[in-house]
Amino acid sequence: MFDLIQPDLNDFETRLAQELRSSVAFIEAIGEDLAGAGGKRLRPALAFLAGRLLGANSEAAMQVALAVELLHSASLLHDDLIDNAATRRGHEAAFKRYGNVVSVMSGDYLLAKVLRLLARSESSAFTLLMADAATELCEGEVLQFQMAALENYSFENYFKVIEGKTAVLLSAALEGVAILAGADPVVRTALRRFGMSYGRAFQMQDDYLDLLGDEQALGKPIGGDLREGKATYAVLLLMLKHGLDEAGSIVRRHARQGGDVARMVALVREYGADQEAKARIRAEAEAASAALAAFPDSPAKAALTALAQREIARAA
Repeated sequence: MFDLIQPDLNDFETRLAQELRSSVAFIEAIGEDLAGAGGKRLRPALAFLAGRLLGANSEAAMQVALAVELLHSASLLHDDLIDNAATRRGHEAAFKRYGNVVSVMSGDYLLAKVLRLLARSESSAFTLLMADAATELCEGEVLQFQMAALENYSFENYFKVIEGKTAVLLSAALEGVAILAGADPVVRTALRRFGMSYGRAFQMQDDYLDLLGDEQALGKPIGGDLREGKATYAVLLLMLKHGLDEAGSIVRRHARQGGDVARMVALVREYGADQEAKARIRAEAEAASAALAAFPDSPAKAALTALAQREIARAA
């Protein structure tokens, strides 16, 4: 579904490598790792699709794609250290290879690059959008730890977390292009709604698979969130809607007892929380598709719709 923007994505990889260059060897090496690792490049793809949707200047879409991806990459460097994650996309995490100080400062270096891109855009509205996105990203990450530490589990907090972790940056990738293209408020709002709904569906699906997915397909053991004391949507349904004390106990002890993850999977299926979670994912994905009704049919609109529909298919 990204065939339409493949030339843009190819150019993006070149420009990203240029942005990540440094005369300091360790920073340069981390930058090369980030550029080489690739990943889904979902945020840049959204920026380029928004550019095609709006007929925006290609450089405007590129500036947004770079700013959003660099902010995302900075957060990953910091997240890996916080989570003590040994690997990132199959490679040794930066802090494991170079140490904590280098990893943190390299993340800060990327943030400085984001600031430079924002200055070059000469758009106070885009700068404000990115500042708000960075704020919500940080709040979402901290709130996730706060929920586990204080055991203040709630649906409201859960959605604040997934919006901060995922949805706000996806939304910024779309709305940022609308800002630089001079689009009217109705267009900005439609793209923001698509990004937030799609982002919630995307993160909820990842959370669902972390507990109920196939380990071989995922390439990692299931239950990672449980072991970190995180209660995702299906688990919250057991705890808060069904009042299941056993589910709460497993979360609070970080699934440390043998068989805890398997027991949670069984409970989720027994009480139908898996189907309820799928239904909410579908609803968010459908809301994302509905937000695109403001735009005439085009290849870019079809590609964005396909992204939302993919989450519905994954939730089937």
